Amino acid sequence: MTTITPGPGNRPAGGPRFSPGPSAPGTLTAVPHADQSRNPQPAADHAGAPRPERPSPTSLGGLAARLGVPAPAEAEITGITHDSRAVRPGDVYAALPGARFHGADFAAQAADLGAAAILTDPSGAERAAATGVPVLVTDDPRSHMGDLAAEIYGRPGRDLLQIGITGTSGKTTTAYLVEGGLRAAGRATGLIGTVEMRIGDERIKSERTTPEATDLQALFAVMRERGVDSVAMEVSSHALVLGRVDGCVFDIAVFNNLSPEHMEFHSGMEDYFQAKARLFTPERSGKAVVNLDDEYGRRLVKEATVPVTTFSAEGHPDADWRAEDVQVGSVGSTFTAVGPSGLRVHARSPLPGPFNVANTLAALTVLAVAGIDPQTAADGIGAVPGVPGRLERVDAGQPYLAVVDYAHKTDAVESVLRSLRKVTEGRVHIVLGCGGDRDTSKRGPMGAAAARLADTAVLTSDNPRSEDPLAILAAMLAGAAEVPIHERGDVLVFEERGAAIAAAVARAEKGDTVLVAGKGHEQGQDIAGVVRAFDDRTVLRAAIEAREAGTGERTDRATAHEKTQG
Repeated sequence: MTTITPGPGNRPAGGPRFSPGPSAPGTLTAVPHADQSRNPQPAADHAGAPRPERPSPTSLGGLAARLGVPAPAEAEITGITHDSRAVRPGDVYAALPGARFHGADFAAQAADLGAAAILTDPSGAERAAATGVPVLVTDDPRSHMGDLAAEIYGRPGRDLLQIGITGTSGKTTTAYLVEGGLRAAGRATGLIGTVEMRIGDERIKSERTTPEATDLQALFAVMRERGVDSVAMEVSSHALVLGRVDGCVFDIAVFNNLSPEHMEFHSGMEDYFQAKARLFTPERSGKAVVNLDDEYGRRLVKEATVPVTTFSAEGHPDADWRAEDVQVGSVGSTFTAVGPSGLRVHARSPLPGPFNVANTLAALTVLAVAGIDPQTAADGIGAVPGVPGRLERVDAGQPYLAVVDYAHKTDAVESVLRSLRKVTEGRVHIVLGCGGDRDTSKRGPMGAAAARLADTAVLTSDNPRSEDPLAILAAMLAGAAEVPIHERGDVLVFEERGAAIAAAVARAEKGDTVLVAGKGHEQGQDIAGVVRAFDDRTVLRAAIEAREAGTGERTDRATAHEKTQG
């Protein structure tokens, strides 16, 4: 059965570019997105990323020497930024070429805010020089930005245990689990990733998985200034290709897995793999922890040029660490981690699903490699209360399981559905969309995965961005239609995401599972360039409460429409 309801909800007439909307428990400090191509107008209150309070001055002449260019003048440098709106007195402003604007277009604004020097390429040199501020000119300023930022902030990463985590899926969860193990061992921790950045207990909203090099080195400096001694962070393929982690040498780099993703950025899987492999060289890391269960992980073990420790959640006998006696449950899993010399550690994954056994074992392995007692690490990992938007339960007293997950690629959708099927007595209902202006090749396969593995697949909008939501849904529906009818669950289509969630809730009975997938922790929905407040967790809870109270107008309307169209 397929029901199509366009709905009016995806046509915001105006309003702010971003509304924070309801949030998960806790408070995040928002950091504006430093992307001038989106908003070339100055922002008076644009503070930028966190900065150290007591920076030590660096000589401009010394920075020029690192670039191999003549020193244009003598000046004291105390910071660096690529965002003209975030310039502070004493900064180097990195004026980079962009898709729509050149950073040199904003050089005057940077000078007015106190920039002590401007770093740019030959095409921006004349505009930068017109400000009267000293200019450093190099052919590829982006490639030098990370090293200069590290130098300006006193190489802060050297004073931190740096753990970098890469892969297609599981980066966020593994980072949180690593941080939990570090805390249990008495370490003062930092966290950098897709959901948030944390400096001790302070939480700061993230704008991208891995910050730009200027922001990242400043963040390391803040962590060092506040007594943090260890940081777990996600490292995306974009960050490796675009130089965001230039200036970093991780103590340990972790590889979880690789599956098709970001094909709008990479030319293919080989290019994607090579981007990830950059992390596993002496220039980027000291040691490696690699998943032996993954095809690309096995290849990386052979090609990495740093010492490698392997792990296997599937019990591979050649792995340095492997999981045995795995017991998968609806709220988590338990297993025995078997390490070198037959060491046995009782471990618990605080999240359900076999893939979270792999994430847990990855975290335990990296902590052991870092010299932390494995049982202490395992206990800390098991005590992590959860990860925002990663199989996050929404409990309003309903007699069925309701979870929100960030799964937004085919492999992730398949993994989470299979995992939930194992712990669900009744039926599984999924709400799923695909993002606009992103990899179009995964839309059909994601629709097919939802239709094949769920009893009800409710296809809907994710972040359509500049694309027509119905065009995205048509591609997903075409994929679902390729699943033979005897293998396919019910398929419903709702353009408006809130109505889709209500429709899935309306179908849930005791013992069922409702999964709202794709957006996870996100608190906004980008439709036609306007980001409106939307949090899957809040909307799902409201739909459950409305149905339980018997006053759910949307739920009742969706159910009635379904009956008339079915």
